[in-house]
Amino acid sequence: MPSEAPLAATTLRASHRDAFILIELDDPSGFPRLTRAVLEEFHRLLDEAKQIPAARAIVITGTRKCFAAGAEIGEVAALSALEALRFSALGQELMRRIEGHPMPCIAAIRGHCLGGGLDLALACRLRVASSDAVFGHPGTGLGIITGWGGTQRLPRLLSPGACSQAMEMLATGRSITAGEAYAWGLVNRVVAPDRVIEAAMAIVRQSSLDLAGRT
Repeated sequence: MPSEAPLAATTLRASHRDAFILIELDDPSGFPRLTRAVLEEFHRLLDEAKQIPAARAIVITGTRKCFAAGAEIGEVAALSALEALRFSALGQELMRRIEGHPMPCIAAIRGHCLGGGLDLALACRLRVASSDAVFGHPGTGLGIITGWGGTQRLPRLLSPGACSQAMEMLATGRSITAGEAYAWGLVNRVVAPDRVIEAAMAIVRQSSLDLAGRT
């Protein structure tokens, strides 16, 4: 009986669409993982984006099943203490760069948005979600907690009335729906799954402000 073929790694694709750079996370399983290689490639694409004068914003999206499912647990489990520290720092720096990038980064979220994937979405300036999106930090069920800033960004982002619910979500690992995320203030818009990317681009097109600080 032939051995099972290894799963292909998550890949990133970048394309230039009018005033937008679209960064897509893809994976044959439908659940992109934020491996070390993906984080490093993300850093490179953010550098390249600044060299495209016509670009006004960056839209980040995943597959129809999943925006991003966080780190690859097998990869993380194999790290030494020093390697784990460096991996955490690499992810933290990526989230800071996305948060402070000269062009606004907008998350176009379909399906699951979990763990480090939620950290990635929270680092973006704005978030558009499909009606079937699901958000959560399930790490507590594995005895771990996110190290990429989600525990700080989530409560700061939400309305005061939702902060206690956010803390419950982080502590218990429970997931919330797109409707709950919108009510909390976690996402800016909820649209049909086939309109997520277009809706993210429309936010910038329709804005009376230049979100990128450009003329």
